[in-house]
Amino acid sequence: MDEIAGEFESHGRFRAVAERSFAPTTNDWEAVVAVEPPGVEIAVVVPTLDAATTEQVADVVSDGWYETFERRVRDADSVTRAEDVSVSAVTRAGGEITVTLTMAPRSGMAADDALALVNYVEGTWFQGIVPGYDYIEAVRAMREQAAQNAQEAGGTPL
Repeated sequence: MDEIAGEFESHGRFRAVAERSFAPTTNDWEAVVAVEPPGVEIAVVVPTLDAATTEQVADVVSDGWYETFERRVRDADSVTRAEDVSVSAVTRAGGEITVTLTMAPRSGMAADDALALVNYVEGTWFQGIVPGYDYIEAVRAMREQAAQNAQEAGGTPL
């Protein structure tokens, strides 16, 4: 496991936050990767729909949004070739959702695989944004950046 921790230490997109724990430096929401034998545990925290908006969201919309997010994020095992990837928990408390994943790391690819899983969770969250709501500044900035990226790539803005 020291080799795996070393991969995170030397990877340009992670910073150490504690012994054998690393946070990605390129993501929009909080994530922590813990290198714990026999594998790696990843926790990604994203806001609930209610916490991401500046206005009240009906309970039926909020609950349906969460259920859809939870179902979709469970497909995270398909975004990497790491072995034994699983979503061990999706929990909602207050205005946050924590997605906990585990994986058996591949030598030389552990940091890239972990980053792919973090990106998958964040991307799944972002795809679930419901049009018509007024979002907090962080989400508005993410949407503006996505629209700009799409326009620069010749796609259709959001």
